[in-house]
Amino acid sequence: QAQLVESGGGLVHAGESLRLSCAVSVASFDFFAFGWFRQAPGKEREGVSCIGGDGSISDYADTVKGRFTMSRDNIKKMVYLQMTALKPEDTAVYFCATDHHSVCINPTKMNWSGEGTQVTVSS
Repeated sequence: QAQLVESGGGLVHAGESLRLSCAVSVASFDFFAFGWFRQAPGKEREGVSCIGGDGSISDYADTVKGRFTMSRDNIKKMVYLQMTALKPEDTAVYFCATDHHSVCINPTKMNWSGEGTQVTVSS
């Protein structure tokens, strides 16, 4: 089982940047894939991005391609989501997730996730 704690959310203006962090407590961190998904009010969960155990990245939301980048630090057991050129439609609660596999799947289907961090983008 994994424990994930997200941080770094906040209120920003359109065009600004944020970096979300996810502190992970799990054995064999290096092996697993991690992902980010988001949920806006009244909408379904949307997969954003995933980074595999080999460091390969899969993007799931066309609207964030070229603006959001995932990374991981295997020594610190941290996962990050760098978000640039933020738009009001990026407003959502962002969740970090994993499911103990090394290959990426849509993060909305991963078994474990944290409590989330709120990102609000004003126009």
